Order: sequence, then C-alpha cells, then structure tokens
Amino acid sequence: MQYKNDIIEATFLERPNRFIAHVLIDGKEEVVHVKNTGRCREILVEGVKVYLEQASNPNRKTKYSLISAYKGERLINIDSQIPNAIIENAVKDNKIKGIDQTTFVKREVTYGKSRFDLYYETEKSKGFIEVKGATLEIDGMITFPDAPTERGTKHVLEMIDAVKAGYEGSIIFLVQMKDVDYFTPNKKMDPDFSKALKRAHKAGVRILAYDCIVTKDSIEFNEEVPVVFK
Repeated sequence: MQYKNDIIEATFLERPNRFIAHVLIDGKEEVVHVKNTGRCREILVEGVKVYLEQASNPNRKTKYSLISAYKGERLINIDSQIPNAIIENAVKDNKIKGIDQTTFVKREVTYGKSRFDLYYETEKSKGFIEVKGATLEIDGMITFPDAPTERGTKHVLEMIDAVKAGYEGSIIFLVQMKDVDYFTPNKKMDPDFSKALKRAHKAGVRILAYDCIVTKDSIEFNEEVPVVFK
C-alpha cells in the first residue's frame, strides 16, 4: 500500500503521551500525531530517524503523523491503521493460507460481544479474521503484545466460540517489518493473552503471521512467518 500524502523525514525527540510525539524537522521542533497507541518504547528512542505523513486536513491541529521509524538498519512501520487494509487485500487476492476464493469480504462485523476485523464467505465456508499489527522485535523474534491487552484476550476467546459454532476463525499477526525469524506470543508481558492464543490454536483457530516490505512511503504484504508457541 502506497501512502497518498507527502512523506518527510524527521528526528524523534520524545513521546509525552500515547497520541503525540515531539520531533525535529529541519532543525525545528514540531508536535506530531502518533498513529499507534501501543508503547513502541524499543522503537521510538530519542535521536532515531522517523518518517511522517502529512495530514490531509490542513486545519488539523497536528500537521503530520508519525508512521515509521528505524531500529538500527531496520525500518518498522507503526501505523496501526494499516494492518486491516493489508490483510483485507491479501484475503481478496487469495494470499492467506487456508482461505481461498472468497465471494464476500466485509470489515468490522460483530459476533457475540466482539467486533472482528474481517468477515468473509467462500462457496463452502464462512469465517472471521482478527488482525493484530506486530512491531515488537527482539533479536529477530517478533512478539505481541507490547502492553497488556484485555481486549485482545477477549477477541481470542470469542474467536474460539465462533469456531465451535461452525465458523472458520483466523488470528493474523501482521509483522510491520521484514527479515524476521519467527513470531511468538509475549507470555511475559501478558500471560492471559498467551494462554488464550495457545488455547485457540488447539481449538482449531488458525494462528498466522506474515511480514511486510516497508519503505518510507509504502508497506506491502510479503510472506508467511513461522508461529512458535513456547
């Protein structure tokens, strides 16, 4: 997916809260929106090079949104609005393992007490997909979440119920970077989410991960990443 608005380079300074960051643009300090409410502490470190997307609305309070940052030589996209669109396109293009020839795809569909990111139909089946953007990388390992997520655990448990009711169910981690070794749930950060994900796997929910090719102004669906339960 190509960003439509102008992309500029900046230097990250600090992130006083979840929603904004201070950056340097051509030596001038600017307050920008952060398109990710996760912690991203290992990515957004003072002095790193980041990329900003110019806002479509010229009257918006912040002129730019922070969409990606370098961690060493690796460029990581942190735009949390991107994963759903990328996976939706991948489903329609028959790029997701186990999901072929969809006849209908819709975003944000309610099941039980949860709203799943995608609902799809094929000639033989109906199913739900929950998408999680993954940005926490440690020595080639990708893990999720980077903060406790009761909501995420609730989605996993609801997905188990959907599978028991006869739907197909998939939880897909979109790794917003390239060249990683494997994905594993972050048991240390959120043991409840990790246990729920392992339980979902045993119950027949597909647990999948895919990486992306990231540039300063684009992010593209790439290839499957191994999922490991420890």
